[in-house]
Amino acid sequence: MSLLIAGSIATDHLMTFGGKFADSLVVDQLDKLSVSFLVEDLEIRRGGVAPNMCYGLGRLGLRPVLVGAAGEDFADYRSWLERHGVDCDSVHISESRHTARFVCTTDAAMAQFASFYPGAMSEARMIELAPIVRRVGEPDYVLVGPDDPEAMRRHTEECRQRGYRFIADPSQQLAFSEGELIRELIDGATLLFSNEYESHMIQHKTGWDAEEVLARVDIQVTTLGPRGVRVQGRGLATFELPAVSDVHAVEPTGVGDAFRAGFLAGLAWGVGLERAAQVGCVLAAYVVESVGTQEYSFTAGQFVARVAGAYGQAAADEVARHLP
Repeated sequence: MSLLIAGSIATDHLMTFGGKFADSLVVDQLDKLSVSFLVEDLEIRRGGVAPNMCYGLGRLGLRPVLVGAAGEDFADYRSWLERHGVDCDSVHISESRHTARFVCTTDAAMAQFASFYPGAMSEARMIELAPIVRRVGEPDYVLVGPDDPEAMRRHTEECRQRGYRFIADPSQQLAFSEGELIRELIDGATLLFSNEYESHMIQHKTGWDAEEVLARVDIQVTTLGPRGVRVQGRGLATFELPAVSDVHAVEPTGVGDAFRAGFLAGLAWGVGLERAAQVGCVLAAYVVESVGTQEYSFTAGQFVARVAGAYGQAAADEVARHLP
């Protein structure tokens, strides 16, 4: 299966605050907010939603195609991704901007304050999908993830024009996008990814209710945090799947990206939606247990054992047939 994963490419600067942000916030004074938190540590990690997903797919034995824009400082990152099975030959390299940067502080309650510098990401709008398809072949899916908003619009429109099945994953860009853009990014998608809060934001900003959103996509996958995931779609029986239990949560950044990677791997393997969601939940568990979005590793045997512990031996046996 050919998967094109379009989205931000960034480095993550991750900090940890030992207290709770809520203890320093005065609700009726938020318009005058000026706070500072003394953090305990700093981790500089590889990130960006598209490489995060590609890394997860590579760990599961697939070879995704990374579509995005980076700076000339991308060389080491490219080498890392290519060593883990990611096709980076279609990454646009800016001649004037640095690779995008995500700066995030997480407190003891797993709440986060974050900032994002787009940098070279703003040049992603210059990327066309057709030359990539000529190089790698017709894609089974093009995932359009959070990126430069104009790039997201252009990628989605090109998918419609050329008949590529696309997956809408606007997530972080929802807060900054108007309803018109969100409607354009979602309408006609084969699959829509969001978390529970984002699903309500989609409804609020588009003016569509839950049924109208579902009528415009084939499948909607909504992650529910520690409660797992909900999958629904036209002609499908809605189901909810619990998250993996026995998880020692360390840092949540990139958990959603890992879930998407696992889910897409399941689609690539043809194991069905419920099994794909199980693979996504297990991969997400590895990320939440580590600091950084691409610092986890496992053997095929370890992954299969974790699937068995969470979802039963039948699930493990089916997944085992597809792992390298």
